[in-house]
Parts: sequence; structure tokens; C-alpha cells
Amino acid sequence: MFPYLHIGSLTLGTFGILMWFAAVTAAYVLHRSFLRAGVSADAIVVVSTVMIAGVVGAKLWHELQHPFQLRMAMQEVILPGWSQPLEVLTRFFHWFQAGFAWFGGLLFGIGALMWQGRTHKTGAVRMLDLAAPAAAIGYGVGRIGCLTSGDGDYGVATTLPWGIHIHDDALDPPQPNPPGLLVHPTPIYELLFSLALGWYLWVRGRKGDLPIGQLTGEYLVLSGVGRFLVELLRRNERLYLGMSNAQVASLGTIVVGAIVIAISRSRRSAVVEQTA
Repeated sequence: MFPYLHIGSLTLGTFGILMWFAAVTAAYVLHRSFLRAGVSADAIVVVSTVMIAGVVGAKLWHELQHPFQLRMAMQEVILPGWSQPLEVLTRFFHWFQAGFAWFGGLLFGIGALMWQGRTHKTGAVRMLDLAAPAAAIGYGVGRIGCLTSGDGDYGVATTLPWGIHIHDDALDPPQPNPPGLLVHPTPIYELLFSLALGWYLWVRGRKGDLPIGQLTGEYLVLSGVGRFLVELLRRNERLYLGMSNAQVASLGTIVVGAIVIAISRSRRSAVVEQTA
């Protein structure tokens, strides 16, 4: 793992670098979607807003799932007291660098997109449709940040040739821990799935006769399926009927996506009937 890049006296977190690259990639794809649809909104502003909302939502959702850890973290953050603001700020950024929940980021990101859809007069749901390919690809690129930082490599053990080590950064220098264990590189699986999903949604978006909400529903269903499946290879705690938190959230995402598809098609049918 390569959690940090050291350039002279400058230290950069690879997670943050990959998040930035994910935002750039998503902004480019969204810009292409806007051009194809004749929308004049600024893709960079839209993606920046969604990224900020998504990161805050992912962090908030994670901390709400672990209230005891949150209380302990807050005590550590404010321990120096407000008489040492620089120390408080340093501790806060250190705490904020790890611990994010996918589902919280998804909810806050969707909310930010819908709000901007209304602001730019494109329609909340239509904005979601336009952003679906960008969201899929950006998410996949961002997951590689989890790979480089060591935060998302906790797959089950494997003997496959592409298995990877879990590195313990507390050791100097960082070393595999345990030394002989190889695990599934689940972020890479998510990247490949996300790229395929983004391509599929982009091709689907070429059809000008899709009902509004169709692409959004398909994105929710397919991304939920992908997340559910990858959790089978991750070593997350099983809490509900043998499923992890992420799997339960994925099932909810699939159900919501199916409902969105059904509603969009029924509204389309109603419009066609009225026109006829």
C-alpha cells in the first residue's frame, strides 16, 4: 500500500489524490453528458458540490454507525483545548481522513445532484440521469484511493495470483501483516465493475426516447447489485441475517431503483396515452 507520497518535505495522501482524480474523471464524463443533452450547466461546479456533499455524507453515516468511536474521537480531537487551535485542526484532519460509508455518500450525493438540477432548471431527476455514467466511473476511480491507502483491501483470503498483502503502516517500514496472507483486491473489482456500468449507462443514454428516471433507476439497481456481490469477498462484520451493513443498504438501493424505473415507465405511458 502507498498511503502517502513524500515529495521532499511535502507529504500527500494518496486517498485524497485519487479522490481528486475521481472528481476530474466524473466532471469530464458529466461535461460530455451535458454537451450531448444540450445542457449549459458547469460540470465542474456540479461535481465539486456533489463530491463535498458525498464526502460529508459518507463520513457522517460511518460515524453514526459507530457512536462510541465517534465519542472517543471527539474527545481526542478537542483534548488539546481551544487554546491550541493548530493542534485541534491537525487532530481533526487526521480523524477525518479515514472511516467513510458508501451509502451515506450516495444519499448526500443524490441530494446534491437533485438540488442542482432544480437550480439549473434541468429537473432534479433528469440531472440524476445525466450524471449516472459519471457517478459510476467516478466511484470506481475513487475506490482505488482505498486500495492505495490500505483502507479497502480487506477481502477474504485467496490463493489467486492477483491477491495482495495487507500492509501494516504502524511498522517501520510498512510490511505485510500477516506476512504470508493474500486477500482479494476488492477495490480493483469495484473499479472494473464501475467502468463497465459507466459504459453501459453511457450507451443507454444515447437513446433519446428513454423515460426520465430510467437511467437513474438502472444505476441504482446495478450499482446495488455490484456492491452486494463485492461484499461477499470483503471481511466486514455480518450483522443482519448474515449480511453486512453495506449489503443491507445495497438491497435498499436495488428496491428504490426498481421503484424509480416502474414510476418513470408508468409516467411515460400516461403521457403517451394522453397524447394519443
